[in-house]
Amino acid sequence: MQLRRGDVLAGAMAILDEFGLADLTMRRLAASLGVQPGALYWHFPNKQTLLGALADKILEDVDAPISAPDADAEFVELAHRLRAALLSHRDGAELVSATYASRMTNARVREGFAAVGRRYGLSREHAELASYSLLYYVLGHTVDEQSRAQMESAGALTRAALSPDAPHSPSAAYDEDLLDGDPTVRFDFGLSLFVDGIRARLKSRAHPA
Repeated sequence: MQLRRGDVLAGAMAILDEFGLADLTMRRLAASLGVQPGALYWHFPNKQTLLGALADKILEDVDAPISAPDADAEFVELAHRLRAALLSHRDGAELVSATYASRMTNARVREGFAAVGRRYGLSREHAELASYSLLYYVLGHTVDEQSRAQMESAGALTRAALSPDAPHSPSAAYDEDLLDGDPTVRFDFGLSLFVDGIRARLKSRAHPA
């Protein structure tokens, strides 16, 4: 049976989900598909382009049309869609972050954030900068979230206090919440700070001192 591009992507995603990004090699993928490694290169010239295609697949529905009442809600919905897409695959955030850094994935999600910023009233330059800020906030938060979840499942999560001065630092009381609290709560708090900051910037521009 002829090997199709979709077969290669499906096989790569299956390895990613079962074993993680570190174990996704072209040799392992070829073996799982019952072909020689050279057969993969008809569809993907190197591993980087394969990872970029996987990232595009993970993100394919994130930029679907939004039905939100205002720009605040648009930012929040897009950010949550992105986080959910990343969490739906093992090491999804690490994979997408790496492919963004190497420019091997499309920019539709970031462009979606920028479009919301423009509708919000930001200048083109500030909308672009805001889109990068929000993109990397979501990626960074989710990389940490997935890493902690995997470490915890392996029994390797360090339970030591986060504060270097613990247990005597006043901030030490918050350490357990940071370690054990709902990551969605932390995510939403950071997202609210972002939206509040955008609103404050627009207000200060509309009413200069």
